[in-house]
Amino acid sequence: MHETKSGASRALLRSGMTPAYFNERSRGHLPGLIGMIVDKIAQSLVRAHLVIRPELMAPNGFLHAGTVITLADTSCGYGTIAHLPEGSNGFTTIETKSNHLGTAGDGTIEVEARIVHAGRTTQVWDAQVGHRETGRPIALFRCTQMVLWPKAS
Repeated sequence: MHETKSGASRALLRSGMTPAYFNERSRGHLPGLIGMIVDKIAQSLVRAHLVIRPELMAPNGFLHAGTVITLADTSCGYGTIAHLPEGSNGFTTIETKSNHLGTAGDGTIEVEARIVHAGRTTQVWDAQVGHRETGRPIALFRCTQMVLWPKAS
């Protein structure tokens, strides 16, 4: 297991968290509508991609920032789900940040999301989005997730 000072090693991959599970979960929701495909779910890692098509472009002809953010944010969210602490009942995003470094007009964009911090109440994930065919970076993304726990009765 990858050890970090921030505690990422404490988050264990939950059973049954497979690409097929998340790809089915995406169906009929925004990730499925944009064509996101989860390729890999592993300890502290999510990889996914989507093929660029005209519907994902902004009216100015560039890849829409929302497309890039959706790919990155969903990958981090799926990573959070896959690494939720035992006894928790979900999560909610409390902060996102993206730096857009480039764009693409065709081909495939892909993301690699990695856990940076896994505490009892929060997880922090970083994601890098790039253009598969050229290797050019598209965006850097970070999100903070709040882990939700059942209310005490």
